[in-house]
Amino acid sequence: MIVRIMGEGQVKVADSHVTGLDRLDDELLAEMESGDEAGFRRTLVALLDEVRRLGTPLPDDALEPSELILPAPDATLAEVREMLGDGGLIPG
Repeated sequence: MIVRIMGEGQVKVADSHVTGLDRLDDELLAEMESGDEAGFRRTLVALLDEVRRLGTPLPDDALEPSELILPAPDATLAEVREMLGDGGLIPG
């Protein structure tokens, strides 16, 4: 799966890691729904860190279609709510 982190670039993550990333996505969505800004910030950073840790960065000049787009690390809860609408970050 190709993941784009907004403002950073693209990372290739093995499909076998999607389940673990989905858990963080579920946690992030729960924090968004409850308005838990501190929890949201903590979980967003953890999700981005996991994508970076598990994935392999693509060259800057690579333009692969992204299957998943994640917000930038400094995105606010309100910005991510607007970006997501009713869906989650990880397709399920």
